[in-house]
Amino acid sequence: MTASERPLRADAQRNREAILQAAGELFGERGDEAQIEEIAAHAGLGVGTVYRHFADKQALVAAIVARRFEAATELARAAEAIDDPGEAFARLLDEYLRSVSSDSAFRRALLGPEEPRWEAIALHKAAFRDVVARIVARAVEGGVVRSDFGVDDFVLVTRGVMANMDGGDWRRHLAIQLDGIRSASGPIPPP
Repeated sequence: MTASERPLRADAQRNREAILQAAGELFGERGDEAQIEEIAAHAGLGVGTVYRHFADKQALVAAIVARRFEAATELARAAEAIDDPGEAFARLLDEYLRSVSSDSAFRRALLGPEEPRWEAIALHKAAFRDVVARIVARAVEGGVVRSDFGVDDFVLVTRGVMANMDGGDWRRHLAIQLDGIRSASGPIPPP
């Protein structure tokens, strides 16, 4: 077992959590303008402690995004367990978007001009995408959404809604988008 595979000591784990919490708040408020020194101070830790956990600001952003994708994958798996394809699709959309509505750091990372280090989160993103693809395929097969709707369209819909979460009525935006992807024969349950 290498050093990076060993579980963190309890104090190191607390420090990591404090850093991620502080970074999430500051990145959510100010985006990339938030600096490591500010994050350390906000977490009540020294700068060296932040750098022991994260090589740089981009590694910290990648960790925040990876955490959200892990949580989103769990939400998606719960939605996938629902038998009705329309209800599963609606639950996935609703719970995923509600979970990111309070995570402006994640939204900024996805929608911002600078791409997160996707290689650092590729497995997390792929796991989420795989479950979403299965739910979308069931929704298409069940006649719930348009026959040409795919997993990439799910990404477009959710990113469009996320772009309207700060100061906009994102639920209305979602309802309008759902009207556009609905199949002629199958209604999508309202989120």
